[in-house]
Amino acid sequence: MDYIDPHIHMVSRTTDDYETLARMGCVAMSEPAFWAGFDRGSVESFRDYFRQLTDFEPKRAAPFGIQHYTWLCINAKEAENVSLSREVIAMIPEFLDKPNVLGIGEIGLNKNTRNEATIFLEHVDLAVRHHQQILIHTPHLEDKYQGTRMILDMLTGDSRVEPSRVLVDHVEEHTIQEVLDRGFWAGMTLYPVSKCTPQRAADMIEMFGPERLMANSAGDWGPSKPTAVPDLIMELKRRGHPRSLIQRIVYDNPRKFFSQSQRWSDPATNCAT
Repeated sequence: MDYIDPHIHMVSRTTDDYETLARMGCVAMSEPAFWAGFDRGSVESFRDYFRQLTDFEPKRAAPFGIQHYTWLCINAKEAENVSLSREVIAMIPEFLDKPNVLGIGEIGLNKNTRNEATIFLEHVDLAVRHHQQILIHTPHLEDKYQGTRMILDMLTGDSRVEPSRVLVDHVEEHTIQEVLDRGFWAGMTLYPVSKCTPQRAADMIEMFGPERLMANSAGDWGPSKPTAVPDLIMELKRRGHPRSLIQRIVYDNPRKFFSQSQRWSDPATNCAT
């Protein structure tokens, strides 16, 4: 079954992973800008990183028939450095016309601090002014619910933000309902040991239905599995769910969300489903 991975950090994966993903049915992916494992020290380091996301990674993906898209931002972990964050935000428009850029992300909160909230709102303003979609990172904390509420309140407090153009990622059982109730898209991140296993994701699909819901692997530096979306497909098949429901979660929904961007090229026009 063809699928789209809406959130995967391929800068942390080998080229062999692209081949494996293609063999598993991945036809398109989007890669949000994220933390490098250390705090970067200058705006030039981000400029180089954005060049990697907009030039090098699409070229690595192309030989395997995978369309590579990206999102740009300074990650919430680095937002405590407000002056650097503002330099990066001011530089981002240089890359917004690149053919694989879908929007601003992954932006959000890390420790729910005042500085993080300030930089989050400035990212949102950038996205709105440039008519960009937004991909949200919700915090990995015991108070994840509080951080998610803070993010949703900031988004809904800006009347310019269209919830249908915002994907709120890393939802779990205690945050998914409010994200969906407020009209946003929700992303389930499938990790082996944290966030959400394929089994828990299947449970949430059964509880909340497929509307505005999608799944991703993240595939980052830590313990993660780039083929986690196929694992979810297998779990849903094991439970007897119809192909139509599975396809809606792993292909139709991300396709519908991303197609709001003029940069998106529908995989259905390039390969069989």
